[in-house]
Amino acid sequence: MAKGLKAIRTARGWSQDRLIHEMRRFADQRLLDIASAASLKTYVSEWENGRRTITDRYAAILRPLLGATDVELRDEDEPPEPQADGYADLLSRIDAAGSLSQSMVPTFLAQTELLRTMDRQMGATGLVDQMNGHLAAMEEALTFAVLPGARRPIATALAGASTLAAWQALDAGAVDRAWRRYELAKKAAQDAESPLYLAHAMGEQAYVLADAGRPQLAVELVRDAQRTHPERQSPRLRAWLAAAEAELCAAVGGPEMESAARAALERATSLLPDDGEVRDADM
Repeated sequence: MAKGLKAIRTARGWSQDRLIHEMRRFADQRLLDIASAASLKTYVSEWENGRRTITDRYAAILRPLLGATDVELRDEDEPPEPQADGYADLLSRIDAAGSLSQSMVPTFLAQTELLRTMDRQMGATGLVDQMNGHLAAMEEALTFAVLPGARRPIATALAGASTLAAWQALDAGAVDRAWRRYELAKKAAQDAESPLYLAHAMGEQAYVLADAGRPQLAVELVRDAQRTHPERQSPRLRAWLAAAEAELCAAVGGPEMESAARAALERATSLLPDDGEVRDADM
């Protein structure tokens, strides 16, 4: 996604007046005290021209309103990684991460499910801060988890949360952030030694390629996902990947792809378990 308030606003198709109207409406709904429309017009112009810094007060309104991160909103570089304060601090983080698989991982999973529910009820744009904090906590834990037994549960939780964050970013129009979240999900899935989460992330990432105008490449990616240890994939995941392939083949178009789409749909139908369940217990 392009950085800077003006680029984000323009990408949404909003004028400055529309942005000001939405800011006022957002503030009124939450009983927040902000500047008048006339003053906001000056603020927005100066924010976009770099003559005024977006304060934390207004950034807290603009982030959920536009579905943007602080880095994107303020056109800044990613913040530097915090420096560990010597070996004592490093060992303290390693010791804390070692116990996370027993204590915090269930909390991570529950938080992801809560964010998924909130996404369905409220939409993705209002969850940017919560999701960024959620992913940052898991990435921090994974960074300092040493042994595979401690890393796998955290990596599995991160893989699932990252695909959700990527889909939310895509829903908000933040294509670059969505792509990076899918890459994070794939790396976490590899760390977790989980072909299910890896194939799922690849399948969803294919939609980014399709939306970007590369449906043929999207088909190739989702087909590659189906070849990623299929014997270790759940029936529901395999059915979903086949259905995704059918949809993406249809997006390419042409007689050959139409035939491939129909074959993929038939394969999806045959793979989907007939047990009435709507969730994949294996994931």
